[in-house]
Amino acid sequence: MIQIQTFTFNPFQENTYLIWDDTKEAVIVDPGCYDASEQSQLKAFIENNDLKVVKIVNTHCHLDHVFGNKYCQDTFGVALYIPKGEVSTLASGKESCMRYGIPGFVESTADQLLENEGQITFGDSVLEILYVPGHSPGHLVFYSKEDDLALGGDVLFKGSIGRTDLPGGDHQTLLDNIANVMYKLPDQTRVYPGHGPFTTIGDEKRSNPFVRG
Repeated sequence: MIQIQTFTFNPFQENTYLIWDDTKEAVIVDPGCYDASEQSQLKAFIENNDLKVVKIVNTHCHLDHVFGNKYCQDTFGVALYIPKGEVSTLASGKESCMRYGIPGFVESTADQLLENEGQITFGDSVLEILYVPGHSPGHLVFYSKEDDLALGGDVLFKGSIGRTDLPGGDHQTLLDNIANVMYKLPDQTRVYPGHGPFTTIGDEKRSNPFVRG
């Protein structure tokens, strides 16, 4: 059974997720830890719970989701996996920070590129890779059928959807993928988004003002 710990980091209030199972193997999803205090918070939780980080993965590579990539690579000595369609987005992180007036961005480089389908494994657990562009060109969602959960990045929020006015975004593509990919998941699937509280597919199909199921 996958367990999840949420950390809300950086000026954009981004959700960083730490997931693990009974084996104590863990994956850091979208490490947004920006400063030393946030880095320490993540590291302390991992150490206090005797977890072994085996992978770092990005759903997409907008700056608020990758602030902590390099710190986690260096601290835990494991590979960073990013979507293959997000290489240029990751490379533009420093420029994006300058545009927002945010200092101290530490650049990172992917160790492995994730295809638009397939699986991510850790411990006894499997996450299915779903390709859901629109918010960003290579955006992926990681879905566990066994545990009824999806790590959704910035695709679908509680009562909202990801913005599409950033480079590589496309509003209609996002709407189509929410309807044709996300809403095909079981209604009981919990969606853990990149910002804000978790929701379920069923709730969003019934009440999301942007895309009804």
